[in-house]
Amino acid sequence: MEKLANNSIKGIKNCIQTYLKLLLPLLLFSGQGLAQDIPFEDGKQYILGGISVTGLQSYNEQTVKTYTGLRVGQPITVPGDEISAVIKKLWGLELFSNVEMYYTKIEDDKIFLELSITERPTLANVTVYGVKKRKVEDIINDTDLKKGKKITESLIANTKNYLQNKYKKQGYLNAKVNIATAPDTSATNTENMVINVNKGDKVKIRKITFVGNEKLSNKRLRKSLKNTKKKKFLRFWKKSKYIAEDYDEDLSNLVDTYAERGYRDARVLSDTFVRVNEKNIDLKIEVEEGDKYYFGDIDFVGNSVYTDRQLSQVLGIRKGQTYNGVLLKERVADDSKPDANDLTNLYQNNGYLFSSINPVEVSAVNDTIDFEIRIIEGKETFLDHVTVTGNDKTNDHVIFRELRTRPGQKYSKEDLVRSIRELGQLGFFDAEQIKPDIQNPNPNEGTVDVNYSLVEAGSSQIELQGGFGGGGFIGTLGLSFSNFSLKNIFNGEAYKPVPMGDGQTFSLRLQASRTFRVYSLNFAEPWLGGKKPVRFNLSLSRTQQFGTDFTSRGRIDVDKSRGFSITGVSAGLAKRVQWPDDYFTVSHALSYQLYDFNNYNSGLFNFGNGSSNSLSYTFGISRSSQGPSRIFPMTGSNFEITAKFTPPYSLFGSKDFKQIKQDIDETTERLFEIGSNPNLSPDEQIEQAQLSDDLERLEEERFKLLEFYKIKFKGDWYTNLVDKLVLRTNAEFGFLGAYNHDIGAVPFERFYVGGDGLGNFTLDGRDVIQLRGYENSSLTPYSTNPITNRLERDGGTIYNKFSLELRYPLTLKPSASIYALSFLEAGNAFNNFSEFNPFELKRSAGVGLRIFMPAFGLLGIDFGYGFDTDAQPGSIGPSGWQTHFIIGQQF
Repeated sequence: MEKLANNSIKGIKNCIQTYLKLLLPLLLFSGQGLAQDIPFEDGKQYILGGISVTGLQSYNEQTVKTYTGLRVGQPITVPGDEISAVIKKLWGLELFSNVEMYYTKIEDDKIFLELSITERPTLANVTVYGVKKRKVEDIINDTDLKKGKKITESLIANTKNYLQNKYKKQGYLNAKVNIATAPDTSATNTENMVINVNKGDKVKIRKITFVGNEKLSNKRLRKSLKNTKKKKFLRFWKKSKYIAEDYDEDLSNLVDTYAERGYRDARVLSDTFVRVNEKNIDLKIEVEEGDKYYFGDIDFVGNSVYTDRQLSQVLGIRKGQTYNGVLLKERVADDSKPDANDLTNLYQNNGYLFSSINPVEVSAVNDTIDFEIRIIEGKETFLDHVTVTGNDKTNDHVIFRELRTRPGQKYSKEDLVRSIRELGQLGFFDAEQIKPDIQNPNPNEGTVDVNYSLVEAGSSQIELQGGFGGGGFIGTLGLSFSNFSLKNIFNGEAYKPVPMGDGQTFSLRLQASRTFRVYSLNFAEPWLGGKKPVRFNLSLSRTQQFGTDFTSRGRIDVDKSRGFSITGVSAGLAKRVQWPDDYFTVSHALSYQLYDFNNYNSGLFNFGNGSSNSLSYTFGISRSSQGPSRIFPMTGSNFEITAKFTPPYSLFGSKDFKQIKQDIDETTERLFEIGSNPNLSPDEQIEQAQLSDDLERLEEERFKLLEFYKIKFKGDWYTNLVDKLVLRTNAEFGFLGAYNHDIGAVPFERFYVGGDGLGNFTLDGRDVIQLRGYENSSLTPYSTNPITNRLERDGGTIYNKFSLELRYPLTLKPSASIYALSFLEAGNAFNNFSEFNPFELKRSAGVGLRIFMPAFGLLGIDFGYGFDTDAQPGSIGPSGWQTHFIIGQQF
């Protein structure tokens, strides 16, 4: 190759001329900028005879040639636009630190060019000092410092700025970041990067001073700075660190505080940042308050759909009230609440999507401001197309039947919000990502399209639980498919892993320990017939409890030849109704249980052989408006009241239950009398056995056909306090009654209070009530079994419970929903109504954590402290700390 400096001495004159006419213009386009002010002659046209590329280390020469777009044999002007375009194109790749074009020789009308390139180094490894090891990966991901990335000046500068701003936002105003690179000898043209982070100390606000405020106190103004607080002893819920973005927002809040109290003209004249030392700053804020104003006349202009009176009622602002600019804005359009009661929603809920409402000051005389609310109603809007996307598993008809927005209907923002809630309550989709997209708005035609963008979430569950109780380890295996498709059960291609997509529920559950087994099957169709929201439910269950004996060493021996079983079947219908509103559901259920005993005695019932039958009807009314997510509801409520009845057989039969009760009382009294004697004679032993047989016979006769009524109420209310902090308020009540006092309360269907509320196993129709801070069922009344002469839990016939639970989400991402909670609870169970005292409550408090992941379901742990003594015999002092677990798996 012949470079310009190596040409022969004979052609030195020509070389100098060529240098001036060709090389310097080319260097101008190479990015060197050495000849920007030198005038040049017009370029000369050549035929490109050849092009070579030098300086390459990792790229293929032919690839670079092809990318330039230059072809051997093409006409080319030197200097000219083609050369500058090539240089610019290569620089734009940001792969090279230097790009220069030379000519190597000229033969007649042919020119031969050389493209000299210096490649940027490639990133090999990144080392970060000054942060915790677990934070390093986040920094690398956030700054996109991937191995193989080209190292550029902008990459280093952007990384440095990002990290310094990141820590300044966290209150580290003195944060310093230094970045250095060094060659990596293990590979060609690679460099290692070292990032040194020195966060320094968090800068806190020592003092906040206000100047110019006479109408509002310093305390009131400091309170309006919601995120900017001065240092104060024992303040732990809001730190005193200085964050610029929060401070700017708080200055706007300060002006709003004045505007809410009538000072329309209030403004911040200046704010001064004073650095006291490396750890502390002072803030000085000077305000101008202005005069206090009042609302004058408020006229509505342009309204024809609603009268002035109707609009005034929604606006809720009267002449003479203290001026409140924030309130006026919220009553016109409250952006913080999608279902707010404001003028904008009033129109948009009635089809006027294209309406526009603007409050305008028309006069300000003395201290009174008159307004015009100018309304452009636009054309009434109707829905043209309603579509859904993202439902890979769930069939369209399952989604569309829940939507409140149908083609041809009037547009209604209220219906959109309600549709989002209904889809979230299905549990098939990530509630945080349900987004209605308004498409193709046509103000002239008055039409609009709506598309619901959905993200499928895990809707089927494997339940795996383990714990100790009932005489040993209790294991639970459950399969619950909440988006099941029964019609595809014989379609092999639909098993992924089971037929899904029709919104049905199918579940199988097995619970077992050494002492019992429970099998259950449940099927539910939420839209029976597919046209109306009528839920059909069918369940089958089988429970087996085996006889147990305690050995002298405290062990439990299980005798499977003794025991009792419960076989049950239940069918129900539930229908959504439109009155009082369409959140209500009315339900009906018919169920039958057969209780079969084989040489088994328990404190619940005093007959060990025989059977009991229970045929019952349940009527329920419920209202559920909680949402938007089932996992973490933030608003709304959920309450349910049910009444379960059996026929009053004793009113129609011929049995003398009064005499049966008298015989039972006398037999029981005699059994207790004999049982109190530790040294029984042979005759007394025979009498005891005979009395036990008589008592069993009488009890079986008494409870051959179970008759009872059972009333239950449960209510949950969700209040969004601030941000995503939610207060859940809960109240519960239950009562088990009898038609005939001679029969008394049945030994089944009772209430067991205390513990985690999981129930371990449901043996006899019992309700297991959660009350954390106490052992499972430990608040349930006890009594002595006259046959076994042992203390055993009877189960309460009445209970009440109250709880307050504060919840705050740590994350609500699709991959995991995590929230922390703290709780206060109080409740108790009682033997009968005469003993019931709603204020005699067992109290507890504690904290907990819930984690919901599609792959595992709901996982939880609670630490509760019981302040009172439980109902177990011999208990003294408070229950103390108890740990409660919730374990599940979902796929």
